[in-house]
Amino acid sequence: MAGMSAEPFISLSGVRKVYRSGGAEFLAVSDVTMDVQEGELVSLVGPSGCGKTTVMKILAGLHGADGGTVRIGNAKSPFDPTRDIGMVFQQALLLKWRTILDNVLLPAEIVGLPIKAARERARDLLNLVGLAGYEQKYPQQLSGGMQQRTAIARAFIHDPKLILMDEPFGALDALTREQMNLEMLRIWRESGKTIIFVTHSIQEAVFLSSHCAVLTAGPAKMADYFPIDLPFPRDLPLKTTDAFGAYARRIYAKLGLGAA
Repeated sequence: MAGMSAEPFISLSGVRKVYRSGGAEFLAVSDVTMDVQEGELVSLVGPSGCGKTTVMKILAGLHGADGGTVRIGNAKSPFDPTRDIGMVFQQALLLKWRTILDNVLLPAEIVGLPIKAARERARDLLNLVGLAGYEQKYPQQLSGGMQQRTAIARAFIHDPKLILMDEPFGALDALTREQMNLEMLRIWRESGKTIIFVTHSIQEAVFLSSHCAVLTAGPAKMADYFPIDLPFPRDLPLKTTDAFGAYARRIYAKLGLGAA
């Protein structure tokens, strides 16, 4: 996207993670290396249990790496891990006793943002995700897709520089997921945020991403990392094109599921 710095915003080099329990060791991530420029949407694709979520937790600072280097931020865009991360999970995890507006406001309250300005921003974000008019509804009054839109707005409320999304559409039905893919593209392009997006769906990875990282079966190792040079704006008919199919076949091949 326009305005990218030549210096990566995220740089992982030879990252390794070992879990220890009862004297036993489990190697979850063996070698992950990638550079991400500011404003990119990078998908992490790989088999279940391969370590994608572990990589996400390392980026979030929830787990430390046991080897290699992890750097987030650069001279142009310094990074504060206590304020500059927003997270979206497979489940929306909304508080059922809070209105949609108040759910979006929660991170702003936690980091101590001025409430009047935060409330205004929350309304703007709900408009961005297509939920204007739903501010006073409660989570149980919304569909699954609408709840995930609320979760996305919540992740953006404190204006973080990095958004981490761990299979955010995995629990949705196929049609709602297609709609949310279109919404996600629009939100990303309008916000200009750096997004790391974990998915099991190869089509979703190709459709959404500026770059795709393919991880091997656990322990996670980088099998491929490449740009998705498909034009914007993207729409669903793009999935029927030869260019889209070529990227999908490349991922399938790296996962051992067919020839490139």
